[in-house]
Amino acid sequence: MRRLLLVPAVTALLAAAGCGSPAEEASETTAAADTGCRTLAEDPGWYGDNRDRLDAMLAELGSCDAPDGGPAPLALFDWDNTVVKNDIGDATFFWMLRNGKFRAPADGDWTTTSAFLTPAAAAALGKACAAAKPGAPMPTDTDTACADEILSVYAEGETRAEEPAFAGFNARRIEPAYAWAAQLQAGWTEAELTEFVEAAKAENLAAAEGAEQRVGSEDVTGWVRYYPQMRDLIETLQANGFDVRIISASAEPVVRVWAAELGLPAEKVMGVRTERDGDVLTSRLAQCGGEIAIPYIEGKRCRVNEEVFGVSGAAAFEQQPEPNRPAFGAGDSDTDVTFLTDATALRLVINRNKTEIMCSAYDNADGNWLVNPMFIEPKEQAEPYECATEGYIEPDGGEGPLRRPDGSVVGEQVDGVY
Repeated sequence: MRRLLLVPAVTALLAAAGCGSPAEEASETTAAADTGCRTLAEDPGWYGDNRDRLDAMLAELGSCDAPDGGPAPLALFDWDNTVVKNDIGDATFFWMLRNGKFRAPADGDWTTTSAFLTPAAAAALGKACAAAKPGAPMPTDTDTACADEILSVYAEGETRAEEPAFAGFNARRIEPAYAWAAQLQAGWTEAELTEFVEAAKAENLAAAEGAEQRVGSEDVTGWVRYYPQMRDLIETLQANGFDVRIISASAEPVVRVWAAELGLPAEKVMGVRTERDGDVLTSRLAQCGGEIAIPYIEGKRCRVNEEVFGVSGAAAFEQQPEPNRPAFGAGDSDTDVTFLTDATALRLVINRNKTEIMCSAYDNADGNWLVNPMFIEPKEQAEPYECATEGYIEPDGGEGPLRRPDGSVVGEQVDGVY
């Protein structure tokens, strides 16, 4: 297992990068070039000095020499809306729903598909999809009522009658709709599911930017694009000896298909994982830290700590000492804030106007946060973030003050990078 040992001098250099004199900044850029290793391509999509600071990190922590078996700095990427524009979990869900590939519960009980479904949601799904045969693929390609109810529960978190669809979960460790997307893949082998993902991938990459598709009676997003800048960043990190991995709240078999195009093998991909019956997927969610959790906010830290650093039990939810933490992280949403906070060198945030992560990034307490507009269809400037009152997602799903490690409260933050 390769781990990063980050010396204080490196931390100080990275914290100061982009904030020194022009001569110092030029020196850092020259240092990256002088290594003879790959640096990031010049691209107008990079905001301010973000590219220079990333290159400085590569020069200080990376190496393009032949690996010597020693520690490698760990780089973690969220996937949806970080490496690609739009959401591959959505893309797969929509394709499976549109093509009638979700199976009805074998015993007719929808609560077996998710322990977090409310009685109201289970009843609504049972009624709307009553024509489906237990255990068989539901005809959501032709049964609009069934497709609409499933889509509403997934996309809106409520029934068509606007009743809550999920309850009883820790909102910092579970996003039940994301988990449900993986759980509804039950009954297929991973090989069969891979065929569905490949079909959805081809369709979404071929579609025009901005395209929509009809699912049930609703029009939903119908396209995905790889960000060229993030492809280049991943490939450059790999060329400089970083251990690059994906940590996503989409289903793991789905992310594996998309990540393979960037040279990331299955063992470098972490996503929502369900248990197997032989080689058949089930709706049973895998545990992390001794409880049901998915790669979502604190659940992302748990999965990384367990799988990469060998931390077991409840301690997997806790921040580890620096040698057992990633050097770099990239994300776009509140679901990414905890694993990004763990990164010891730089933390890249793609700005999608998500409150908790943007409060942390703009507060920039240690100087290691980078904010970049979305590379495709960047968001407009958001209203100032009320971090002191609604900057933190509470376990019960409510909002509270965002606090720094020392306990002080983060104040209002202006959206300055858009």
